[in-house]
Amino acid sequence: MRKSTVQKGEGAAKEGAGKATGDTRLEAEGKADQMAAKAREAIEKVHESALKARDDMRRGMA
Repeated sequence: MRKSTVQKGEGAAKEGAGKATGDTRLEAEGKADQMAAKAREAIEKVHESALKARDDMRRGMA
């Protein structure tokens, strides 16, 4: 499982808990965690694509 997926889930839980308890700070923290998770997910996808391209090049050169 990707770290971004876990972070997104934790953020959603914090946001939900914040809404349920009226804790706006916790709710905002949860939203921020989810935004950070989206950024991390984009980085992870780029990294995976780079690894795939590298592997494809290695196979083509063999």
